Amino acid sequence: MAHTPFSGTIPDDRLYCPRHDMWVQEIGEGEVLIGATSFGIFLAGEIIAFTSKPKGAEVDIGRGMGTVECRKTVLAVHAPISFVLLEGNDEAEERPKLVNIEPYGKGWMARARPTRWAEEKTQLVDAAAYRQHILKIEPEASFG
Repeated sequence: MAHTPFSGTIPDDRLYCPRHDMWVQEIGEGEVLIGATSFGIFLAGEIIAFTSKPKGAEVDIGRGMGTVECRKTVLAVHAPISFVLLEGNDEAEERPKLVNIEPYGKGWMARARPTRWAEEKTQLVDAAAYRQHILKIEPEASFG
């Protein structure tokens, strides 16, 4: 089967973790939304199940914040920053297709309170830098 290059969006209104293909968006008073990037989903394959850690969980950067099940495997979702989980996305757990079709909207994975935002924010990149990261891996990628 021929390889189909990545084609997707990388919104400018958030920061990205190239190591784990996750995004972080500040949403107000010390809170962030966290989710998987469309490129991360492209690499993993269609997500058929998503499970978040329980509300109140303390998660360190790089540690598991939940799991996704793809057609062939179950993968840990690695936290792009350290945080306390305020809520997982129940709607995405019930309808994992949301993670695939709206990764930057209704398919978010965690609403959280960062615990080391000032120091860890500097490890994230903006959308332009993340697009460059994707192009290094997938030179034929296109961004809509």
